[in-house]
Amino acid sequence: MSTPPTFDTTRALALAVETLHIEAEALSQMASRLDDRFARAVALVLASTGRVVVMGMGKSGHVGRKIAATLASTGSPAMFVHPAEASHGDLGMITPADVVLGISNSGESEELTTLLPLIKRMGVSLIALTGRADSTLGRHADVVLDASVAKEACPHNLAPTASTTAQLAMGDALAVALLDARGFRADDFARSHPGGALGRKLLTHVADVMRSGGAVPRVPQDADLMSLMREISAKGLGMSAVVDADDQVLGIFTDGDLRRLIEKTGSSADLRTLRARDVMHANPRTVRAEALAVEAADLMEANRITSVLVVDETGRLSGALNSNDLMRAKVI
Repeated sequence: MSTPPTFDTTRALALAVETLHIEAEALSQMASRLDDRFARAVALVLASTGRVVVMGMGKSGHVGRKIAATLASTGSPAMFVHPAEASHGDLGMITPADVVLGISNSGESEELTTLLPLIKRMGVSLIALTGRADSTLGRHADVVLDASVAKEACPHNLAPTASTTAQLAMGDALAVALLDARGFRADDFARSHPGGALGRKLLTHVADVMRSGGAVPRVPQDADLMSLMREISAKGLGMSAVVDADDQVLGIFTDGDLRRLIEKTGSSADLRTLRARDVMHANPRTVRAEALAVEAADLMEANRITSVLVVDETGRLSGALNSNDLMRAKVI
């Protein structure tokens, strides 16, 4: 290997810009070539009762693994099978109910083309994602998705760059079209990603994180102020609900309300004569237990509050939660 030249910052930036321009142009040209073959590819997958089996060698294989993962997470069961391993037993993973998505820029990857007659004899539908429709892969395919590029971004026009970007983008386009055709929704996505932030936001309900039973601070409306303060301190939520004899929520009283009450009445005022109904905020903000926890978070943020009461369909108190509960559940 020859001695590397002195690093040239200007040249590096120029090459980066040129690379992005070349790849953006490749995607633009590919988009202009899209036709009913893409729709037929989508229809093939939708008609399948099996999985999308993605295959590719080298860089196309790396892209294929990502495409398979994207398809699987957006409602189209998929897996990646390495062509070389398929020749040594993994071909048994493919069933006649599946659809094979073969990826090769040249369409002549030996490990992949060797399998094509076997795949076709099984009666498996084949979608080719290639830069050459007249290649061996293209000729065996039921549908060809044209991912050809004018040139690679590599200065020597050798390293797969623009071509792999085109493959990846076409895979994304296929996944998006399929999720739309399947009516795949955000909550479906969340069920595929229960450990992620989106999953927590779309799958966690108020009932999953709220305090309930004896952990919910509450006092009757005729409770004196000292009893109200003791309840707030004991339950540690910085507030207490004020309820009637049937547990209907009448109001709420918070630590902040207490500070403001003292500032307003002065230290000389006899607070012992006050009752919960005299100091509470009537008709407080509430949520239902079946609401998403993220909705409770939005309610708190919109109203600049840190706690909220949970009520049932009749307005009876069923729980409470604060921002700390939501943070522990990683909803916020």
